[in-house]
Amino acid sequence: MIDILGYPFMQRALLAALFTGLLAPAIGSYIVQRRLSLLGDGLGHVAIAGVGLALLTGQAPIPVAVLVCVAGSVLVEVLRQRGKATGDVGLAILFYGGLAAGVLMSAFAGGGTGALSQYLFGSLTSVTPGDLVVIGVLAIVVLVPTIGLAPQLFAVSADEDFARVLGLPVRTYNIIVVVLAAITVTLSMRTVGLLLVSALMVVPVAAAQNLVSGFYAALGTAMAIGVLVSVGGAAGSFYLDAAPGALIVVFAIVVFAVSWPVSAILAKRRRAPVIISEPAEHPQIPTPHVLAGSHPHQHGDPDCDHPAVTHGDHVDYVHDGHRHAIHKDHYDEH
Repeated sequence: MIDILGYPFMQRALLAALFTGLLAPAIGSYIVQRRLSLLGDGLGHVAIAGVGLALLTGQAPIPVAVLVCVAGSVLVEVLRQRGKATGDVGLAILFYGGLAAGVLMSAFAGGGTGALSQYLFGSLTSVTPGDLVVIGVLAIVVLVPTIGLAPQLFAVSADEDFARVLGLPVRTYNIIVVVLAAITVTLSMRTVGLLLVSALMVVPVAAAQNLVSGFYAALGTAMAIGVLVSVGGAAGSFYLDAAPGALIVVFAIVVFAVSWPVSAILAKRRRAPVIISEPAEHPQIPTPHVLAGSHPHQHGDPDCDHPAVTHGDHVDYVHDGHRHAIHKDHYDEH
């Protein structure tokens, strides 16, 4: 590592990789909850349009790409919320419209597709001090709401209808998620590249879900894995003379492959007894109203790993071999 740190360009590369490793899995955790794992690819294609516009106008690529990508993500989310475009159609628009516009504007600028290659596949060693400042500032802009609004963003990403029942502004939080994703994708084009950033948003999250239970634990673990593979890939590319973006993604996939058998072992240890809900044709026998003991957490929270079981017109939670049901401000034994 001393050899690497002796080069200013590698110092900037490692810092940029660190920021990317934190950001991509953090916002990717909410994208995975929304079952939109390919959203990063779509936003990456919109960012290509931003890069093409920057080349055409002679501006700095990162700020222009951020603005274009954010505008495109908000437009598609608004159309999806109003029912004028489904999620799949919106992603298709992002894919093809952004890619075509970016290549076209790059050609008009005289660079052609060659000028886009460092943004498509990443170019860590070309990160300038100015780029690093922009990446650092925008990293803070993304991390603060991603962590600070974690309960609200999780609720909206996991179940929009339930979030509305809780009184959350679902539309606003959905727009926040896609805007943060757009910024993350754009910042990642210097490290893993726009064509590979989706892997860094999804694969560490999938590996974390294999290793831990609960959303918050998975969020922290995914960010740790992201930093590990990003910094490791950047350092490895220096010694192996390999493309850093590709090496980072390969490292992430290796971590996921290792987490798979580990998850099977962990699942056996924390497996809870499965209770099948009674058929509807068999009426439930009323049970006595017994006040249950207090719990260190609220059932139904993201970190709750107690199985939920349908029981008549309500939901029970398996706890220490018996079932509890939420009743006003306490739990009843069932």
